[in-house]
Amino acid sequence: MKRATIIFYFILVGLAVVHSQTKLRFIPHWLHQAQFSGFYMACEKGIYEKYGLDVQILDGGPLAPMSSVFVNNQADFGTMFLSGAIELYDGGVDIVNICQLSQKSALMFVAKKSSNISSIEDFNGKKIGIWRSDFRELPMAFIDQFNISAEIFPITSTIDLFLDDGIDIMCVMWYNEYDQIYHAGIDYQDLNTFFFFDYNLNFPEDGIYCTNEFYQQNPEACNNFVKATIEGWQYAFAHPDETVDVVMRCMKKRNIPANRAHQEWMLSIIEKVFVAENGSISGDLKEEDFLKTSQILIQSGSINIMPVFEEFIGK
Repeated sequence: MKRATIIFYFILVGLAVVHSQTKLRFIPHWLHQAQFSGFYMACEKGIYEKYGLDVQILDGGPLAPMSSVFVNNQADFGTMFLSGAIELYDGGVDIVNICQLSQKSALMFVAKKSSNISSIEDFNGKKIGIWRSDFRELPMAFIDQFNISAEIFPITSTIDLFLDDGIDIMCVMWYNEYDQIYHAGIDYQDLNTFFFFDYNLNFPEDGIYCTNEFYQQNPEACNNFVKATIEGWQYAFAHPDETVDVVMRCMKKRNIPANRAHQEWMLSIIEKVFVAENGSISGDLKEEDFLKTSQILIQSGSINIMPVFEEFIGK
């Protein structure tokens, strides 16, 4: 009888633990891919559960812009590039950065070596493709910083114009379009690259955001979500093959075209962008990066007022 009572007690305790888990909704700012591996692995390996969280990962992308996500309470957390988040904040959406995963920009200009573009001076008089996107300001700041006189071509969705020599230079993501160019038949060694972070233009990208109201009401859940997510990323980087398996499964489930080699490349580059030289993921937004990004956004007319750093971060 005593044994049965003890067993029943532990069952009740177990049920209490399950029911005490905090339900949270997370949405990435783009379609599912290795760029968001840490979130997937935190779910897959029970890391969120370990921190008392029941996290639902929603589908992001063009049909779920972050402006509507937070205004309409479609998710509790979401990822955004710092520049886009500052613009959203300036537009009146009271969000806070609770974790800055990316510590440097993955944006770059790329040119074929056959075009004889090997220096910044060679950009003059050329045709440059720049994405129609939230991070258009950074390549334009690059062009302004070096007083480049060139013809700008808005790019919508593909690298075809670059492949077909319709443009001489293209703004690409190190972990994405740069590798797509390689898979289209152009070796890395046949390309010249110009990383923005090498030219004092560093817009950190992927950060985790929530509304200030949600953060003030749920500080413990927010902090636990950040801790679990960072642990998920650490697991992802330590187990790349298993992680890409999960990514591929996630993409195929949603009928998103998936190339394993490309996802492996993406994960490896994301590690270079997220992880510091000491091997850690700090999760901290540096004030100097915030101010530099804000300054460039003001100069471009994208925001009206310099935001206050202390009000922008969840502390």
